[in-house]
Order: sequence, then structure tokens, then C-alpha cells
Amino acid sequence: MKLLTLLLCLVALQVQAQEGPPAAQVNGVAISQMRLERYFIDYLQAQGRALTSIRNPSVYKRLREQALNDLIDKELLWQEAQRQGIKISDSEVDAQIDQLRQALGTGKSFEQRLADAGFDSNSFADYTRHELAAQQVFMQASQVPEPDTAEVRAFYLANANSFQQAQNQSATTSVEDEQGLELAKRLLIDQQQSQARHALLQRLRDAGQVQRLD
Repeated sequence: MKLLTLLLCLVALQVQAQEGPPAAQVNGVAISQMRLERYFIDYLQAQGRALTSIRNPSVYKRLREQALNDLIDKELLWQEAQRQGIKISDSEVDAQIDQLRQALGTGKSFEQRLADAGFDSNSFADYTRHELAAQQVFMQASQVPEPDTAEVRAFYLANANSFQQAQNQSATTSVEDEQGLELAKRLLIDQQQSQARHALLQRLRDAGQVQRLD
């Protein structure tokens, strides 16, 4: 998940926590209903859906819960970044905002988007700093040890049919085996990184005091 994409999706969600009744509390920090409502719209847009297209109440409820879970995880990651003492420099913040400004086009368009979302330049810089710190915690969980040859081969053999279909059928057997093992290694690392990130979030959820009030 690239941070620029995340910021583009979330740029309209930031409002003060005291705006409206809370949808959830994360270790005493409120996530307001207003913040959830704004994020929910962006969450649906990121999935190619529109709020008005959802007719089934159970589907609406499920998607809204997923959006709230995203916001809860983001808050947990930011709080963990604070506990770890992670610091994001001004130059890192400025570079990230410059990337976002370029992605949104003209300077006027960028400033208008910030104003529509309730930001000024200083508050958006703080928000960006929080996002970068939270993302750093998340990505640190992806630093898993490289699997050894035995692990890779075991993973390859357990998924042999899938790997064989993905290989070039015109290659020799030895080349196919080499390609399969390389593919297996990449997929195994991806799987382990995903599991590590999930484990981090689960640990933070279990250790935190989360109240869903929505």
C-alpha cells in the first residue's frame, strides 16, 4: 500500500475528533461520526462503489464496519509510532506533501482540496507526519527474515500445481524448476510479510482499549 495512494484516498477524512458523537474510541482517543462519514465515502470510491448504489442494508453495514476498522487500525498504528518514539523530519513531510500536490495538479486545486477537508497548511503537515509515522511502524513489520532453501522448496512442493501452471511450458525441466523455486520464494516472502503485518495489527488491537460506538 503506497503512502501517496493512501493520502489521496484519505485527504477528505480529517476533521477534529470532537465534531459530532464518537463512532469509536481507541485508547481514549475519539474517532468522530463525521470523520467516519467522510472516510466511508472515500473508502467506497477506492473500491469503485458509490454510496447511493448500495441498496442492501447488510452490505452497507458491513462496508461501514470495514471503514471504521481501517480508521481504528490507523489510530492504533499512530499510537504505536508514538510509543516507539518514531520521528518524521520536516524534510520528509515536505517531500510527501510536494508529491501529493503534484498528483493533484495546480496549487490552487491542492489548497482547495485541503480547505474542503478542513485543513490548513499547518494542520495538514501534522496529519502527514502522523501518516508517515504510522506507515513506518506498519512497514517495519514487513522486515521478515529471508526463508532458507528448505522452506522455499517445501512451499514450492506444497503448491506445485499452481507454480507449474505459471511457468513457461517451453522451458526445460531444470529451468522450470529454477523458475518455480524463484517464484515460490517471492510468494513465500509476500505471505510472511502479510502475516507479520496482520500479527502486528492483531497485537495492537488485543492490547488496546477499543470501543465501537457506531
